Amino acid sequence: MNWISNYVRPKINSLFSRREVPENLWSKCPECGTMLFHRELSDNLNVCTSCQHHMAITPRDRFAALFDGGVFVDVPVPAPVADPLHFRDQKRYPDRLKSAQKATGEAEAMLVGEGEMGRSTVVVAAQDFSFMGGSMGMYVGNAILAAAERAVERRCPLILFSAAGGARMQEGLLSLMQMPRTTVAVEMLKEAGLPYIVVLTHPTTGGVTASYAMLGDVQIAEPGALICFAGPRVIEQTIREKLPEGFQRAEYLLEHGMLDRVTHRTELRAELITICRMLTGLPPAVMGDLPAPAEGPEAASTASAEAAAAVLNGDPAK
Repeated sequence: MNWISNYVRPKINSLFSRREVPENLWSKCPECGTMLFHRELSDNLNVCTSCQHHMAITPRDRFAALFDGGVFVDVPVPAPVADPLHFRDQKRYPDRLKSAQKATGEAEAMLVGEGEMGRSTVVVAAQDFSFMGGSMGMYVGNAILAAAERAVERRCPLILFSAAGGARMQEGLLSLMQMPRTTVAVEMLKEAGLPYIVVLTHPTTGGVTASYAMLGDVQIAEPGALICFAGPRVIEQTIREKLPEGFQRAEYLLEHGMLDRVTHRTELRAELITICRMLTGLPPAVMGDLPAPAEGPEAASTASAEAAAAVLNGDPAK
């Protein structure tokens, strides 16, 4: 082998070879079209740095930003009966579940975690819209019941992030039965005197909106979130009229008294900490360093006594 084989040939090959570029380095904002670098987008919690459009975020990424230090433990959820209706459309229901599990890395459409937020214990449940549209089936019903039971056991608030297209059609009537089941779970919290806070994210529709998503003691939404039972396109086709601008969006619902707050995702953690501590009777959380303690009456009287003693001793400079 000579220098041509060892040095020149690899250089020539590298000029004509196709470089492998990692995928998903850039994401395009669906609202303004800005190309966003993946690290910049991740650091901003999947919110566009140009137009502030809130994109989808996975439950685990949301939990990492919400809990203290991103530390939480998964709350176990009982597994439901698999494919009770033997449902099949273009694909078998179990095959659809496996595809969604492979794509998301999650067992189902809801994740429940327990940890500390602002140094106080909370239980948080979050739906994953990328898992079959976050649809509400038996597993989601079991997850909300498990979350409520854990919150009652720990005597702590339950925070729920909703994101769903409605009930899961592959489970038929069994999915619709999750509406009263989840309502019972919310009632458990109310009877225990524990806060139930709902954060509605884009989109929250169908049977989810008609049940646990609108039963919170405090209703918060992310900016621009679609929150409805039937979508605006369906309503327009039914009533043959044009709907108002922004109809069924978070800001519209806030103006019409259906929500308490519309909060930017990057400000959500601080607001939830404040609300949870207020509703549980805890003092406000300390943000940053504590200020130096002010002089109290005892310190002031001691200083006055020392000054008087200095004058009597003939040392007025003190």
